[in-house]
Amino acid sequence: MTEPVLQLNNVDQTFSVKQGLFGKRLPLHAVSDVSMELHRDEVVGLIGESGCGKSTLAKILLGIQNPTAGEVILCGEPIQNIPREARAKRIQPIFQDPYLSLNPRKTVAQAVGLPLSIAGEPGGKTRRKAVLEMLDMVGLPRRVEHAYPSQMSGGQRQRVAIARALITRPRIVICDEPTSALDVSIQSQILNLLLELKNELGLTYLLISHDLSVIKHLSERVLVMYLGRIVEAGPTGAVLGSPSHPYTDILSRAALPPEPGHGLPKLDLGSEFPNPIDPPSGCAFHPRCPRMHDACSVDRPQLRSRAGDKLAACHLDSLS
Repeated sequence: MTEPVLQLNNVDQTFSVKQGLFGKRLPLHAVSDVSMELHRDEVVGLIGESGCGKSTLAKILLGIQNPTAGEVILCGEPIQNIPREARAKRIQPIFQDPYLSLNPRKTVAQAVGLPLSIAGEPGGKTRRKAVLEMLDMVGLPRRVEHAYPSQMSGGQRQRVAIARALITRPRIVICDEPTSALDVSIQSQILNLLLELKNELGLTYLLISHDLSVIKHLSERVLVMYLGRIVEAGPTGAVLGSPSHPYTDILSRAALPPEPGHGLPKLDLGSEFPNPIDPPSGCAFHPRCPRMHDACSVDRPQLRSRAGDKLAACHLDSLS
């Protein structure tokens, strides 16, 4: 396998949170001891419930948030040593809501060309040519260069967001729920566009989503995150087809069925998502786990090798 283009080594992110007006500040561990690698030309999925730390991890990968501990290596260099201009040419984000991520007072041409300005590229006709070429690439007519986000549909706005992310020709794109704010009829168009652009431009994606059908469609490997930690990782088919962690098993069984008329699946997780300020002892998933035993509440399991080239943090050897 090639050298990773993006690497996290034992990354922690802790926030100091104040509870109530007169309460004392307490630590909130949003990301705990996360290590991962992205290799060139691959798509890696990251799944988990809301609040598990996915978006915080994305900010760390983008260099927006400095981790409390650990290191982020981008294209062979520590990310904090890379100037903002150079970083913009290597890694870019595509966010969840294309309307909120675009400035309503800037035209499409201004929005798409902004990363070039940040990267110190020349303006004028050169920049306009690059913008128009990118609009072609994402399937937008050139006449929209003077339009504003409010004059466009949700799918068109997301294409603008994709064009903006790719205008600097980055090697890595962090896709944070890139289709969840779109109509179902538009989602597949955007996903297919992302795949086409990946193949055409040789991109590497980290795809963050709670939608397992999206993960299955695009990703080659998948990471499962729970309460700030990676609890399972490996090839997408092996992880989602034959899970080794009870949390992954519940998520995969709760995925929407492809056939109409089957109703909505039930996410049978028992108790509520735990308070990250006061996480459970031992395995953080044990209060909600249908297979919990005595060791789970005492000892936190470490990621270890499983069948199918997977890693899982669970005391159980098998879910069967």
